[in-house]
Amino acid sequence: MMQRRVVVTGVGALTPIGNEVKTFWDNAVAGKSGAAKITRFDASLFKTQFACELKNFDASSYLDRADLKRTDLYTQYALIASDEAIRDSGFEFDKMDPFDVGVIWGSAQGGMDTFEQQVTEFAQGNGQPRFSPFFVPKFLINMASGLISLRNGYMGINYSAVSACATGNTAIMDAFNYIRWGKAKIIVAGGSESPISPASIGGFSSMKAMSTLNDNPEGASRPFDVNRDGFVMGEGAGALVLEEYEHAVSRGATIYGEVAGAAMTADAYHMTSTHPEGLGASQAMRLALKEANIGIQQVDYLNTHATSTPVGDLSEIMAVTNLTGTERLNLKISATKSITGHLLGAAGAIEAIICLLAMRDGVIPPTINTVNLDPAIPGNLNIVLKEAVSAKVAVAMSNTFGFGGHNATVVFKSI
Repeated sequence: MMQRRVVVTGVGALTPIGNEVKTFWDNAVAGKSGAAKITRFDASLFKTQFACELKNFDASSYLDRADLKRTDLYTQYALIASDEAIRDSGFEFDKMDPFDVGVIWGSAQGGMDTFEQQVTEFAQGNGQPRFSPFFVPKFLINMASGLISLRNGYMGINYSAVSACATGNTAIMDAFNYIRWGKAKIIVAGGSESPISPASIGGFSSMKAMSTLNDNPEGASRPFDVNRDGFVMGEGAGALVLEEYEHAVSRGATIYGEVAGAAMTADAYHMTSTHPEGLGASQAMRLALKEANIGIQQVDYLNTHATSTPVGDLSEIMAVTNLTGTERLNLKISATKSITGHLLGAAGAIEAIICLLAMRDGVIPPTINTVNLDPAIPGNLNIVLKEAVSAKVAVAMSNTFGFGGHNATVVFKSI
């Protein structure tokens, strides 16, 4: 089977540090934290009382009343980010076969807000079954991909990817594969998440997975720091328009970069913990690089999964050193969840955008809040701390890992 080349021609972002791509990128480069006290609900009795919420966001500014009524927040985020990516890509859909355009969209939790609200209202209503007729379609994880296609008339491949916090990269990888196999010309891919609710915050808190640095939210996400104590929850969406290379060139599209390789593996180790030696993660990176025909020595930037958990950060470092050994490479590393928080199923999508913009602008965003680097981290690794650095980025790699042992890596290269 002939393998077609796949490029990214549009991006869209709705994040705690910006409600569109330009602001998101400017604040990522500036190292501006998106963390603050939770405003969505009263979290005063919770162990963790802060998160990375969207700022100055009003869905009614983007969507009409009918869309707002029938959608959960995670779907609203998906519609808004995908709208921006589609506009950015500039392709003329009316000149295409609708079956050539698809959507692959993911989420880790889907309509958690809707599910929590409806079940709570049922419990408080003496068991009276007064559920909304929109209850089921609002919380289904696949509804975001379905409504993006419905909104735009795309009739090609359409489904949702779910692999916990690896979901964003899984969606990108699947879109990459379908296009290079010739089963689509354009696919809108990405992820969205709305996890800032009592059940979600309470559930992750009870697992002791989140930071409890309530007196300093902005400094709480501190990947690789010896005092890190857990991740900071984030919300939002990231969208990418993936396109067959020849099709993009024929219409004069702006190309952000090429998807050169992608791979997934499983840790087969623990329900929620990563493999301590990073075996699955290192194999995902190795396979993605092999598919891209790129050696680790050629990678300029790695956006790590690094969520600021004691175990997870070090296991990823182990995975990286499984590839690099003790050699000091040109490779620069940063953990941008220190800025955005952890967007769960949307994390891979917004971090893919960071990789692409790092290639475009020659700038690598920093890892903020890391004051005392964990002494277990080898000295040959170049982790970008505190401030962004200028660097030529011809190849960028992004890691995402998820509960259940999912590992997903995507490699991008400049055209």
